[in-house]
Amino acid sequence: MIISKTPLRASFFGGGTDFSDYFHNSKFGYGCVLSTALNMHVYITVNRLFDEKIRLAYTGNELVDSVDQVQHNIIREALKMTGIKSGIEIIYSADLPMKGLGTGLASSSALTVGVLNALHAFKGEYTTPEQLAKEAIDIEINKLGQQIGIQDQYAVAYGGFNRYVFNFDDTVSITPIIIDKEKHKRLIDRFMLFYTGVNRDSRAIFVEQKKTINNKKEILDSLIENVQKAWLALQNNELDEWGRLLHETWQTKKKFASGVSNAEIDQMYDSAISGGALGGKILGAGGGGFLLLYVPLEKQDNVRKSLFNYKEVSFAVDMQGSRIIFSD
Repeated sequence: MIISKTPLRASFFGGGTDFSDYFHNSKFGYGCVLSTALNMHVYITVNRLFDEKIRLAYTGNELVDSVDQVQHNIIREALKMTGIKSGIEIIYSADLPMKGLGTGLASSSALTVGVLNALHAFKGEYTTPEQLAKEAIDIEINKLGQQIGIQDQYAVAYGGFNRYVFNFDDTVSITPIIIDKEKHKRLIDRFMLFYTGVNRDSRAIFVEQKKTINNKKEILDSLIENVQKAWLALQNNELDEWGRLLHETWQTKKKFASGVSNAEIDQMYDSAISGGALGGKILGAGGGGFLLLYVPLEKQDNVRKSLFNYKEVSFAVDMQGSRIIFSD
């Protein structure tokens, strides 16, 4: 039996610049994202079956005779990539409801990376985070044709609090954000995470965003600049600047595609700002999922009262990426 554990992620700055249509042609020569892995996880359990069938357990159940009969597209392609044809059971579980896909926390990429990690370990193969990220990108973008960027696969494979640079030549540079523990705690303590109650299919938003990238290069360039501003603010101990930059980022993000925000999200965000939040954003493509807010400590109770209808979710940083936690 093998069990893999893969973190979800929250992207602070630079989302959208991780699309190849942008970073292949960026005036900077790269795209750039600042994000962190979260202590919320996807778990994949893999076990050998006595017979030669394939059994899957997730929100649905499958028992089939061959890989081609597997309905779950990510798991099917992961089985094909690793060359496993039969005699296997795969169980998918998560800290968040599995029906809650489209939360903006990279649950699909965490599933892809976690399945690949578990299947390679099942075969007795060691895999690096780089290999897991690249294979997950191949499955999600090339095999399944998803119109998405490539930050999520790296963020969940590597874990930690990092700056990712997506170079024009398709290499990826990863730089850990090195700050002292006290400053790191003060920064994370100022974030609040609320569930909007809406799980959306992000594909339409991403498709529209990808189609219009060439018309929005200046907007995306400004997001690259915000990554640098956020980095400098952290070095200069100007933590509240993160709140203001998040507010600016959210106003920019709403220009990406028509479904990024809606009346309920706008009202939710405005209530948080009135309660004392300095800024925030919907994580992921937008349209629902989780709202991340930067709130000074003395204003957090006010924001909780303003958003009493929404579930607050506590979180911390997971410094590890996808890993094997059990092997027998």
